[in-house]
Amino acid sequence: MTQTQVPDDVSRFIGDCVPSVPLLEALLLLRSEPARSWDSFNVASRLYVGENEAHELLLAMEQSGLARRREDGSYAFAPRTGELAGVIDALAATYAHNLVGITDLIHSRRALCDDLS
Repeated sequence: MTQTQVPDDVSRFIGDCVPSVPLLEALLLLRSEPARSWDSFNVASRLYVGENEAHELLLAMEQSGLARRREDGSYAFAPRTGELAGVIDALAATYAHNLVGITDLIHSRRALCDDLS
C-alpha cells in the first residue's frame, strides 16, 4: 500500500472537525452506508467502543453538520453541504491509502490542543 499526500482541504477538515480516530471511523462508517439508520448500539458494535462513547460520537457528528438525527432517534450520514461531502470523500480515499498519515494528523492535532491547555 503506497502512502499518498494528504490534500490541504482534508488536512484542514481534520484540524477543524476530527478530534479523534474513533470519530473519524464513525464518520467513515456512516458514509459507507448512507441510507442506513445508525444507533449507538450499532456504531459501538462495529467500532468496538462503548455504547456511551458511540452516542457521543453520533452527537458530535450531528453538531458538526456531518450527520443528521432521524425521527426515530437514529442517525444517518448527511454532510450539511456538497462541498463538505466532497472533502469527506477525499478523506476516505486518502485514509484508504495513507492510514498512518491521517492518524498522525489527528494525533498531532490532539497533541497541539493538549499543549495549549
